[in-house]
Amino acid sequence: MTRDEAYTLLTRHLKTRNLVKHSLAVEAVMRGLARHFGQDENIWGLAGLLHDIDYDWTKDEPARHSMEGADLLAREGLPEEIVYAVRAHNDAHGLPRRSLLDKALYASDPLTGLIVAGALIKPEKKLSAIDVPFLLNRFHEKSFARGANREQIKSCSEMGLSLEEFMEIGLKSMQGIAGEMGL
Repeated sequence: MTRDEAYTLLTRHLKTRNLVKHSLAVEAVMRGLARHFGQDENIWGLAGLLHDIDYDWTKDEPARHSMEGADLLAREGLPEEIVYAVRAHNDAHGLPRRSLLDKALYASDPLTGLIVAGALIKPEKKLSAIDVPFLLNRFHEKSFARGANREQIKSCSEMGLSLEEFMEIGLKSMQGIAGEMGL
């Protein structure tokens, strides 16, 4: 599946604009991580772009979220490594994160929320207005971006990355698509 085909599939199933932006952010971070680790940017990008494809209809049922999306992706013929990473990114299923792709998707999902929240509290409301030291300070504030699961973000250590390195890759990747995100 091409990236354009994946985006069309995503927007056919995910109608909430902020969720589409979130998907674009996770795609960007996943592509940045793929470059860092010398992995296939297309595979990793598609996993990031499509990871929440079922969220509009499963958001109130965590036990269904990512299972239905993964089933849809399997029916669409996406590679099993993407399908499994999408399933495993939701902790509700208790699936082991076996591959580097699985670990990257799991950690990247909440990181994007932390980064967006950081940009939105700045007067400029731009990704260019924040840096890694700012994010690290905010990371330790429990009341900031409560939905961004800190333990999940810290699982970046499973990829051999420090929190600072992970944030650097994530922020730079998202800054690269700031225009698309409106940030």
